[in-house]
Amino acid sequence: MNISTIANFNLKDFDSSRIRNFSIIAHIDHGKSTLADRLLEKAETISMREKATQFLDKLQVERERGITVKAQTASLFYEHKGKIYLLNLIDTPGHVDFTYEVSRSLYACQGALLLVDAVQGVQAQTMANFYLAFEQNLTIVPVINKIDMMNADPERIGREMEKVFDTQQEEILLISAKVGIGIDELIVQVIERIPAPTGDLNKALKALLFDSWYDEYRGVICLIEVIDGSLKKGDIIMAAHTGQEYEVLELGLMYPEPLMQPALYTGQVGYIITGMKTVKEARVGDTLCHAKNPVPALPGFKPAKSMVFAGIYPLDTTEFELVRDAIEKLTLNDPSVHIEKETSVALGLGFRCGFLGLLHMDVFKQRLEQEYNVNIIVTSPTVLYKVRLTSGEEEVIENPSKFPDVTKIETVFEPVVLATLIMPKEYLGNIMGLCQERRGVQQEMTFLDEERIILRYKLPLNEIITDFYDKLKSISAGYASFDYEQAGYQESDLVKMNILLNGKAVDALSMIVHADKAFAIGRQLTEKLKDVIHRQMFEVAIQAAIGAKVIARETVSAMRKNVIAKCYGGDISRKRKLLEKQKEGKKKMKQVGNVELPHDAFLTILKHD
Repeated sequence: MNISTIANFNLKDFDSSRIRNFSIIAHIDHGKSTLADRLLEKAETISMREKATQFLDKLQVERERGITVKAQTASLFYEHKGKIYLLNLIDTPGHVDFTYEVSRSLYACQGALLLVDAVQGVQAQTMANFYLAFEQNLTIVPVINKIDMMNADPERIGREMEKVFDTQQEEILLISAKVGIGIDELIVQVIERIPAPTGDLNKALKALLFDSWYDEYRGVICLIEVIDGSLKKGDIIMAAHTGQEYEVLELGLMYPEPLMQPALYTGQVGYIITGMKTVKEARVGDTLCHAKNPVPALPGFKPAKSMVFAGIYPLDTTEFELVRDAIEKLTLNDPSVHIEKETSVALGLGFRCGFLGLLHMDVFKQRLEQEYNVNIIVTSPTVLYKVRLTSGEEEVIENPSKFPDVTKIETVFEPVVLATLIMPKEYLGNIMGLCQERRGVQQEMTFLDEERIILRYKLPLNEIITDFYDKLKSISAGYASFDYEQAGYQESDLVKMNILLNGKAVDALSMIVHADKAFAIGRQLTEKLKDVIHRQMFEVAIQAAIGAKVIARETVSAMRKNVIAKCYGGDISRKRKLLEKQKEGKKKMKQVGNVELPHDAFLTILKHD
């Protein structure tokens, strides 16, 4: 349906019974964005000329990795049994780091398409996203995708879905988003199975803000669902949680680009522009209402909470201004990143950043390098620890350099996660070994079918933020999938380990480790440093220490001149005198000399074996 036809529609004619708000939920790579493309094409929302693979994935990083990072929305008009329906598709991220964004987006829906790959079957994130939708009481439409593939086995996958999600075989739709098989039937099932929104047009305005982004020409653009009442251009609205008032300057539908409309009515999903200056004002999950007629806020609102922390420093210290500008511009569109300036003796001026998780950190780093062309070093990620002091106070520690003295600590608590792992049964032993090595505690084990197993483990977050996912994929030949959810804090025997170069601590290398693993990590780090620190004119002692106790040491021997080369025979005391003189000189040099840690040495240390 082209834009000129839609321009003649009056959105007021689309009452709740002719509106369907739905989302697509799936594991990474199960064809979520491809299905969104086919739906947009079938409803003629995008023409074949505009067609681009993964149309709703706008960012370069999303297209390269085949993941969705930002929730997007698109309105489709579709004719069924003589009536035109307005279908609002909300494309959500699939990764655990963006769970909160997914849950808010699902709050704006009445139903969800649960998409499962016909080859890979049910995966860890499929389960996580299903339970999110189930908790919101959404109508779930089960769909098996990629049935056109040679090794597709929809019958086996159907049995898996029946066992895990309690769906009936006859309810499952079989489609191929790539080829376009079964898409028409899918749209009909969305209209017939997913319930209409239940809001009341005559009540006071209540709208859910579920996403926002920054446009350098128009300011902040917010995506909203009108739950009750109506909203038109020129209205004065208020954000329930911040209490700030705004005038509606523009509003309309995402078709899938912004299409201006005079008003939005109950059950409709669209965009509004109110002149907000930063996305921090447009909090995901906030409630919008008319300023003169406030309403109770919608439940479930909570601000984004950083879970993983890392330092970002320019590779060349003269580029600090460039990195600062790039981070400021990027955070205009990502308010969930927490930024603070910090200084490191080894790396100079930089930033301490808090992220929602590891993928979030990785995407942020990639976008900085790709979109703003800056060269940066990202320090080893850490998590948020809680420390109870002997004085009875509690402190929250995100940076190892701020870890209190051992004598002042009563107990240390570390964050834990409940991990779900799905794998073929032949890899069970290796994966259990990996989890135990990472201080995991097994919670349960169930068989998904004859070939695959679901494992649940309680793991410390500190143990999985570095290379756990890479190791898991290596030992399972890429077949295992992994997902986790926060599970609070637990008491743990943690210590701060410092790296000393000639007795001076290098703040950028200090880390918080478990006491049982401190010796092994200390030995590994000192050995790595010995390989990358250049030899000096004096001896360099590399030590790993916990408090005053040195637990590992390596020595980089000094470069020395052969001072007795000119002695041909003669008395031994002459040679001894020259060697003693050289020894004194080296001792003096060691007292005044500084060991600089080269940047490439720093990068080598951050790489895990």
